[in-house]
Amino acid sequence: MLRILGIDPGSRYTGVGVIDCAGGQAFCLHYRTIRTTAGEFPQRIGEIFREISITVEQFRPHRAAVEKVFVNKNAESSLKLGQARGAAICAIMQAGMEMAEYSPNAVKKALVGRGHADKAQVEHMVRVLLNLQDKIPPDAADALAVALCDQHHTETRQRLAQIAS
Repeated sequence: MLRILGIDPGSRYTGVGVIDCAGGQAFCLHYRTIRTTAGEFPQRIGEIFREISITVEQFRPHRAAVEKVFVNKNAESSLKLGQARGAAICAIMQAGMEMAEYSPNAVKKALVGRGHADKAQVEHMVRVLLNLQDKIPPDAADALAVALCDQHHTETRQRLAQIAS
C-alpha cells in the first residue's frame, strides 16, 4: 500500500488530499482546503507550513506530490504562490518524505487526457477515480488530482523498472 499526499498550493487557499493506492486502485483518506487567516503574509505562510506538517503527522504518507507554480501575468501573485509552495515543500522535506512536482497541464493530462481541461472536468474525474459521491471543494479536488497524477506516474515507473530487470 502506497500513501500519497497531494498539495495544490495557494497563499489564501491550499488544497490538501491524501490517497491510498494498491493494485492500481486509489482510495481517498482525507481532503480539505487550508484557508489561511486574513493576517499578515508571513503568518499565512507559517499557517500553511503548520497545517501541512499536522496532516503529514496524522496520515503519515509515504510520499508527496506538489503542483508546480505557473507564471501569472501578475508578478506579485506568482511570488506569493511560490512562497506558499515553498512552505508546503519545507513541511514535506522536514518529514523526510520523497516528493514529486507536476505542472498543472501534466496533472490534467493524467486525469482527463488533455492538458487544458477545466476545473469541472478535473473534479469529475477525481470523484470517478476515487468513487466519491459528494462535490469536492476546488482546491481540495486539485490536491487529490495531484496525488492521483503521482500515483499514475509512480506505478508507470515501477512497471517500467520491472520490465527492465
